[in-house]
Amino acid sequence: MKKTLFFAAVFMITAGMLFARGGGERERTPLVINTIRGPSGIGMIKLFEHPPEIPGFAVSIAAFGSQDIIAAKLAAGEAAMGILPANVAAKLAASGVPLQMAAVTGTGMLSLLSSDPAVNSIADLRGKTVEVTGRGATPEYVFRRILLARGIEPDRDIILTFTLSYPEIAQALIAGRIRTALLPEPFATMALQGNPAVRQIGDVQEEWSRAGGHANYPMTVLVVNGDFARKNRRAVNRILEACKTSSEWVVAHPGEAGALVEQFELGLRAPVVEAAVPRSNYVFIPAQEARPAIEALFTVFLEHDPASIGGALPPGSFYFQD
Repeated sequence: MKKTLFFAAVFMITAGMLFARGGGERERTPLVINTIRGPSGIGMIKLFEHPPEIPGFAVSIAAFGSQDIIAAKLAAGEAAMGILPANVAAKLAASGVPLQMAAVTGTGMLSLLSSDPAVNSIADLRGKTVEVTGRGATPEYVFRRILLARGIEPDRDIILTFTLSYPEIAQALIAGRIRTALLPEPFATMALQGNPAVRQIGDVQEEWSRAGGHANYPMTVLVVNGDFARKNRRAVNRILEACKTSSEWVVAHPGEAGALVEQFELGLRAPVVEAAVPRSNYVFIPAQEARPAIEALFTVFLEHDPASIGGALPPGSFYFQD
């Protein structure tokens, strides 16, 4: 009888613990973070390995193949945070989505590459065709500003084409199907490794600064749903700390970062990531600190296509303050 009572008590305690644990899980608030598969996700790779543990929240992170998917999920309230190009974040916020920019996660990592022996500087691009990544995005407008600063009129003195994706441009440079292109990391590293005739022409980031831009230009930003942030500021700050730590770890450990990127299937091979990270600019710059660089970039967007950032510079409320 005593033995029966003992096992019954153990059963009730165990069941109670399981029930409490299950109830606790159900009460946890989802905190979903989305990033873009490929180079944009590299800086956050440690969060894939170890999502931050925050009391009361179930943190999850996922990568998707395009910025449009992430923008749609943020707009629908299916994610609290995510990685986007800076202008896409501004345009979403201007459309009424309660987004705030929390930090810059990647700055200028564009390279002008050429296998044409006649091209050794920006000035040599007159009369040439250059394949550019991303029509209507940061690469195009940064490059246009640089060309104009060098006295080269885009679409008159030079032909810009936008027919290929990042990986396709890298492969076309390797195969010699195109001679000159503007390409971000890690695809620039892929092209340089794949064809010894391909060379880097100048320094795009330095040219941007000389052309009147800020010290560098933001490529990707981490955004947060403003309504969620106001109600859960402590949780958001914990995520921001984890993102900063991850970015710093990636910069310090490119080989290990490459292995994780391949393990979590972000679409890049480990050796490419390892070689590209030192040439990239994975950073974590809080929104308020990054604002001057963001606005310098957005000024160029306003010159070419105001609608691409929502028609005007974002207000101060766009910049998250921890």
